[in-house]
Amino acid sequence: MPAHAQAEVKKAYWAIFDMPDDVKPGPRAEALAQQRIDAFIATYAKTYPAAVRCLIDDRQALTAYLRFPAEHWHRIRHSNFIERTFGETRRRVKVIGRLPGETSCVSLVWAVLDRASRGWRGFTVTANGTRLLHDLRRQLLKPPTSIRRHARNVHQPDAKAA
Repeated sequence: MPAHAQAEVKKAYWAIFDMPDDVKPGPRAEALAQQRIDAFIATYAKTYPAAVRCLIDDRQALTAYLRFPAEHWHRIRHSNFIERTFGETRRRVKVIGRLPGETSCVSLVWAVLDRASRGWRGFTVTANGTRLLHDLRRQLLKPPTSIRRHARNVHQPDAKAA
């Protein structure tokens, strides 16, 4: 994108994620951000197609932070925080070698975030925020993703043998 347009596009991009104070975390906040992304795409798609393609490719991931407590939004929407978390998770997975399933993976990531959160500066943890985080964890873990079985169910005893 040309240098003369960068300030305008950057301002429009960050405006997508600036939520009014009355918007609560969750699906409504994500829907509002998705509407703003659609407006951004309509405005800049013809002029800067490559930049808009990047936004389209990552649109779901870009709004995931809006499910978390509103007091955390400003800190967690930036990639440095996310990259450090990914690095710490990778370091721990290297020791394990292989995770047995999705539930253990989510539990590991949760543990990394829980431990790291004790040292975070600039985060306000309220009772509502803690409750929302626990609800998000339950949504991720319940119901757990079922394990794919072979065509012939080798894990169940044969009905004839019983």
